[in-house]
Amino acid sequence: MVVGVLAIAMGLLWLGQGTGVIMWPAESFMLDERAWAVRGAILATVGGIMVWLARRGT
Repeated sequence: MVVGVLAIAMGLLWLGQGTGVIMWPAESFMLDERAWAVRGAILATVGGIMVWLARRGT
């Protein structure tokens, strides 16, 4: 469950940086790069699935 939540948080950060919505930190190589937005969306989705599976098992 914890790993899933962390994956969602990191994925959303990558998505925000990749789309240019989150411009932090200013020197990051990930800013406004579409590839990082796609990777972030995938990671957040995988994290959501992990959380769903963890909650389903209880």
